[in-house]
Amino acid sequence: MTTALAYDAVVLLGFGGPEGTEEVVPFLERVTAGRGIPKERLVEVGQHYFTLGGVSPINAQNRALQAAIAAALAAEGVPVETALANRNSPPFVPDVLADLAGRGHRRVLAVATSAYSGYSSCRQYREDLGLALESTGLQLDVRKLGPFFDLPAFAATITELLLGCLPADLDLAADSTRLVFTTHSIPTPMAHTAGPSGDGYVAQHRRVATQVADGIAAATGVTKPWDLVFQSRSGPPTMPWLEPDVNDALREFAAAGATDVVLVPIGFISDHMEVIWDLDTQAQETAAELGVRLVRTPTVGTHPAFVAALAARIATELRTGSPEPGPGQFCFAGCCANPRREAPVVAGVAQDPPR
Repeated sequence: MTTALAYDAVVLLGFGGPEGTEEVVPFLERVTAGRGIPKERLVEVGQHYFTLGGVSPINAQNRALQAAIAAALAAEGVPVETALANRNSPPFVPDVLADLAGRGHRRVLAVATSAYSGYSSCRQYREDLGLALESTGLQLDVRKLGPFFDLPAFAATITELLLGCLPADLDLAADSTRLVFTTHSIPTPMAHTAGPSGDGYVAQHRRVATQVADGIAAATGVTKPWDLVFQSRSGPPTMPWLEPDVNDALREFAAAGATDVVLVPIGFISDHMEVIWDLDTQAQETAAELGVRLVRTPTVGTHPAFVAALAARIATELRTGSPEPGPGQFCFAGCCANPRREAPVVAGVAQDPPR
């Protein structure tokens, strides 16, 4: 006899991106809504999309991840319908939820394409869902899986990809070789309110970086010091954001004698625009000007070990269901608070913070 699942659909939540030149400015208008940014400025900002024909790679990457998760869930013995819903481009969250409800689904588990706690990386996705339910009046029970940075396979996959891409002539043990982890910068006040007890955003990245460095040491015998830097700042100069910026850090490393930098984007799960533009274009240009060789490692993407581990966590929740979390747990009501306003949110699923 088949055991009934706690949910009847899984929705993968993405940021979204344009898929043609005519979509670039409307996409950026949605991303920056309420900030009063002139259209001509958005056209200027959109140049890195225009250089790729107006197509962001993120949607195709998330469709591939959705398919991989669906296959892995089937292999786990929990075949369930999966869908992709985006914040800033079609298919939009309200439309996807309406489609699922119209076809008889009643309880949906949402999984964000971000591994960490934080307003933009976690709570805002809960708001996307909450606002969609409020605007449509749909009778759906929707919950969001908590951050998954603590999956051992996440750091292990990053380590494997890092070791697999190092040039043969790179001496990882040399003092002139720097190991540098990077993630999206966020406003400092948001960083202080991230996670169940605050300051979780940086702490979670440092946890993953430590696990990767330990994995390198286990595989190579090289115990390597490391740095955590930030990228993709977009706020006004008057607002403090997490630092150092990756380009500023590269200049400091070069001045201290670095000749090689292994740059590891642990803050992202796919090679989307902020990886391609901010690292493969801008950071590479900075490194070239400094005479530094920059080796950028791949993100986890649809690596089978990562997908299997994420699917296993999803499958556990599908089978068991979890109570709504309380204070001290990820995704409880006040976790990663919206710094500007109150907005409706869906519940998370109860998870104890990893020790």
